[in-house]
Amino acid sequence: MITKTLLHIAIGYLLFCAILYLLQDKMLFVPTKNLEALPSDAGLQYQDVFFTSSDNTELHAWYIPSDKKRAVVLLSHGNGGNISHRIEKLSMLHALNLDVFIYDYRGYGKSSGTPTESGIYLDAMAAWDYITKSKGIKPEEIVLYGESLGSAVSIELASNVPVAAIIIEGGFTSLRELAQRLLPYVPARYLCRYDFDSLSKVKGLMYPKLFIHSIDDEIVPFTMGKRLFVEAPGPKGFLQLSGGHNDGFYISKHIYMEGIKAFLADIFEHK
Repeated sequence: MITKTLLHIAIGYLLFCAILYLLQDKMLFVPTKNLEALPSDAGLQYQDVFFTSSDNTELHAWYIPSDKKRAVVLLSHGNGGNISHRIEKLSMLHALNLDVFIYDYRGYGKSSGTPTESGIYLDAMAAWDYITKSKGIKPEEIVLYGESLGSAVSIELASNVPVAAIIIEGGFTSLRELAQRLLPYVPARYLCRYDFDSLSKVKGLMYPKLFIHSIDDEIVPFTMGKRLFVEAPGPKGFLQLSGGHNDGFYISKHIYMEGIKAFLADIFEHK
C-alpha cells in the first residue's frame, strides 16, 4: 500500500512538472485583446500608432504628448492585460511633463503575433526605432521604463541602444530564479524555457538607473529588486514603495511621483 501510494505521488509530481513545462507560455504571458479604456478617458490626448517589428509583426501603441516635454518615456509593461490597463500610470507620468510611448507586445491588445522572449525583445527594439526614426526623438531624450516583465525587456533594450536613463519597477533578477522562488518544491529553474536574465545584463548598464520596488511585493520579492540595484553600476537610485506588485505605484503615489521627479531632475536639469 505504501509503495503504491508513493508511486501515485511520484506520478502526480512528474505530471505537475510536465504541465509546468508545457503550459508555461500561458502562465507567463497573460495577454488580453480588448482595450478596456483609452487615454482620452483620463483626459489625455494621444496618437494611435501602428508599427512593424523586424520580423514583420504588426504592433500597436499610443503616443501621449505633454505640453512641456521634459523627456520621452518608452514604457514596456508587465505580463498581463494590455496597454489599456496602464491608464493611471500614463496619467501620472504625463503629470511629470513626460511624453509617453506605450506599446503592446505581440499577442497583446491590437498587436498581432504570439509572445516569446525573443519576440518581445524585437518588439521593444521596434518601438525604439519608431520613436527615434518616425518621431525624430533623440536617444538622449529617451527614458526606458520597464514594469515587472517589462523590466527585463527594458534592460535588454538598454544593453543594445543608447538612451538617457532607465527606470525599473518591480524588477526580478532572472525568470529562472523567480520561478524557483515562487515554486520551491519543484525544479522550476530547470523547467523554465525562458531566461529573461536581467542580473547579468544590468551590470553593464552605465546609464542613470532608478529601481522602484515595493516592500510588500507579493510576486517579485523585494530582495530581488534590491539585488538588481546593488549589482548595477552607478549612477543609480532606489525608491522603496508600499503596496502590492501591481498597485504599489498608486498606493505610494506621492513617493512614486516625487522619486521619479527628483531622478529626472538630476538628469535633465543639470546638463
